[in-house]
Amino acid sequence: MDDMPIDQDQPPEEAAAKPASVTPSSATSRRTLMLGAVGASAVVAIRPALAQTTGSVQNCQIPVPEPGNSGKYIASDGSLAPPSLLGPITGLGPFPPPARPFTGEEVYRAMFQGSNLPGATANSTKAYLAYIKKLKMGQSGYTCFLSVQNPRN
Repeated sequence: MDDMPIDQDQPPEEAAAKPASVTPSSATSRRTLMLGAVGASAVVAIRPALAQTTGSVQNCQIPVPEPGNSGKYIASDGSLAPPSLLGPITGLGPFPPPARPFTGEEVYRAMFQGSNLPGATANSTKAYLAYIKKLKMGQSGYTCFLSVQNPRN
């Protein structure tokens, strides 16, 4: 494995114990190989992390409202409200909770591209987004919401 030839007159054990002289060109070659190996491993480690981030934003979920408040409606300002039949009829809120949690990709499209959330009207989308924007650390969906806000390349 070493680029220096082993002295044929000595047994292999003595030749291995004897320190080999390192020429400047062989030291430079070794350093270059080591740096290349480090650089390659960094690229291999970073690319999957970026791919995983994009995938997690598309697949993460934001429940509206969070499971501890299930059954409550969402007012137009994003606050929680008691159930009411007038909200869905008038279209001004409070709005019933959606049938399923929203994915990060759905929230991203609604926030930055202006589309409605699945199964929601324009007014209920505004209310749901207002609720999502009020999420705090420790609440279900908060980490997903932070991921949605990060710019993508």
